[in-house]
Amino acid sequence: RLASGRFSVSVEVNPPPGLNPQKKIEVARKLIDAGADVINTSDGPRASCRMSNLTMAELFQREVGCETILHVCCRDRSLLGLVSHLLAAQVSGIRNLVIITGDPPKMGQFPDSTAVYDVDSVGLLEIASGMNAGVDPAGREMEAPTSFLLATGAEPAARDYEGELRRLEAKKAAGADFVMTQPVYDPETLERFLADARPLGLPILVGVLPLANHRNAEFLHHEVPGMRIPEPVRERMRSAGDGAGAEGVRIASEMVELVKDRVAGVYIMPPLGRYSSALRILEALGRGEPEALASAKTD
Repeated sequence: RLASGRFSVSVEVNPPPGLNPQKKIEVARKLIDAGADVINTSDGPRASCRMSNLTMAELFQREVGCETILHVCCRDRSLLGLVSHLLAAQVSGIRNLVIITGDPPKMGQFPDSTAVYDVDSVGLLEIASGMNAGVDPAGREMEAPTSFLLATGAEPAARDYEGELRRLEAKKAAGADFVMTQPVYDPETLERFLADARPLGLPILVGVLPLANHRNAEFLHHEVPGMRIPEPVRERMRSAGDGAGAEGVRIASEMVELVKDRVAGVYIMPPLGRYSSALRILEALGRGEPEALASAKTD
């Protein structure tokens, strides 16, 4: 889809914290039926402890019949573990990866857990790119090359914006094929990033996270690195009261409408497991059949 220039929609469905993946599989099926093109699944988001996302991606592909984007985080695996993980993904039929460094354990439920970080996202992109060329990290020829499409993250609202752009250049040099951004709520911030990233020539999926309520907006703004929500947006959420969920979808849809003709697609992150918000954005994009959307509107 990216190569042909077709607008692509990815929706995030994270693994469960327990043993039962069935609800997540049903959610993914509803999202695909409603017009999503691909399901992406995170790797211990915000340093949480969840079922392996590699297993989850395998289940999505087998049970739903969709493509997946597998997040691969550098935090929890040594260099040996990361290479093993990539080999397993290739054999499992996972072809799309988004390589991230990962949130430190202190942000999650187990702050005393030991972070590994043998490599960061740039280093892991170099490793995966080398494996695509048939060479392992030790420089030895592999039995066969991998065939990964490699994504990287970007923070348009990063406090060190110039540093973020330099790092994005390094990620492209390391082998990144496309970009998936953090959510953006300020049109000027997004426009600036798109203009500055354009010379790199990388397809960009713009991240959108429909705000659930005013408390959610304040938490993301004050507690999550790389997330900046302008005061007017937070005021809209505060004023919306019981209609805050719908207002959050409107705000997200406005950002998509602003740039949809100039980006490769959109990356939807439903807040707090509220997948109905993703369905409403799919509907605003003209995706899916009305019957499928109507039957899917449950969280």
